[in-house]
Amino acid sequence: MKTTEEYLFKDAPIGRAVLSLVIPTVISQLITVIYNMADTFFIGQIGDRNQVAAVSLCMPMFIFLTGLANLFGIGGASLTARSLGIGNDEKARQTVSFSIWTAIAISLIYGIGITLMRSVILPVVGADADTYKFCSQYLFWTITVGSVPTVLNQVLAHLVRAEGHSSQASIGVALGGVLNIIFDPIFIFVFKLEIVGAAIATMISNVIAVCYFILLLIKKQKTTKISFCFKYYNYKNGIAKEVLLVGFPSCLMNFMGVLSNVTINKLMSGYSNAAIAGVGVAKKVDMLSFAIATGMSQGVLPLIAYNYSCRNYRRMKSALKIDFLLSFSTSIVSTIFLFTCAGAIVRAFINDAQTVSYGQLFQRIICITGPCISVTMLAITAFQSVGKKAMPTVLSFMRKGGLDIPFMFLLNSIIGVNGIVWATPIADVCAMTTAIMLFIPFWKSLSSAERINDLSKPKRS
Repeated sequence: MKTTEEYLFKDAPIGRAVLSLVIPTVISQLITVIYNMADTFFIGQIGDRNQVAAVSLCMPMFIFLTGLANLFGIGGASLTARSLGIGNDEKARQTVSFSIWTAIAISLIYGIGITLMRSVILPVVGADADTYKFCSQYLFWTITVGSVPTVLNQVLAHLVRAEGHSSQASIGVALGGVLNIIFDPIFIFVFKLEIVGAAIATMISNVIAVCYFILLLIKKQKTTKISFCFKYYNYKNGIAKEVLLVGFPSCLMNFMGVLSNVTINKLMSGYSNAAIAGVGVAKKVDMLSFAIATGMSQGVLPLIAYNYSCRNYRRMKSALKIDFLLSFSTSIVSTIFLFTCAGAIVRAFINDAQTVSYGQLFQRIICITGPCISVTMLAITAFQSVGKKAMPTVLSFMRKGGLDIPFMFLLNSIIGVNGIVWATPIADVCAMTTAIMLFIPFWKSLSSAERINDLSKPKRS
């Protein structure tokens, strides 16, 4: 008898299968973005700019944890789904165990390392006498104590999704976000812990989300290949190499995104605080479009990987087609909305005339290539799904860091402040063009494999 996930991957109507995987993933991505915005909002209500600055200074180190989660989560999910597709349950269990325990070890080492090196790291990222104490407090709870649950929450979500349980995975991610929104005002204002309260709220939210996944896995222990049983841990037989190399592009994009944001803020600081605030709001809003594109692509990853490994190329191609149409059409609607409502959206964040002037212009510039992002992200995910390493790495590097940072410096010197922002859509167009050029031969190879498959099937008499 087929399990629910086997039916979803192999036999369910392809449109229904794509939607059942994609919709929960998009929702969880959006909730994550919203709670990141809410976190900044509640800390801002304290009225102490040093605490707000401290959170901003610590954010790159916290985002690093998401990069680690993508490294083991996406890489592990791809190999797990492909192993399940060919019926190799043993390798699936070993992949899961490697991903979970290595992620725990690395995130623990990272948390301890940040603690021991904070006196060196914090001044480098910009902490001064006014913000150093707040940075140390925030890092202790979110990274020293919270690194493992933060990474493990996201890794487990990817692995659960690899088995076809997209809704349950998204509930876990969304649970952490919703709880953070609820806990923030309680710990910050009711308990009067201020920035420490915000950090504790984030840590506890991720711990509860991990507990949810543990309870889910206990409930499904008879059918799931995911467990914390260390006896399955195995880094040999290409498991470590496959997980790390496939997950690296998503990890790289995350890290380069941090570097890109640091660069744009540094260049904007040469103009005015209003310009910095304006581009900050525009970037925050753009995260919504990126969340949708990411959810659309990551949601369908296990479906593509599963059918590729069991050589059902027709179903795999159908999934890619439907996901592309959904993602591209949604991104067009999103772009139109963000472009036409730019002024109102920016004013919702801050009602300063000069900031709104900068912000609405920057938002319109950044949002015009929303459809390009959807194309690039789907191409990256398609390559990761089948275990390709070089192509998604190239595209990830081009989209963030490889092109936009050089263009920021070049266009800043030529046309000034607006040129800094134009670097982002230019990089997106270049990345999309490259993605299409790489994807066309990949699609042709799938079509050829599909024809060979059809010819090899025995004909009915």
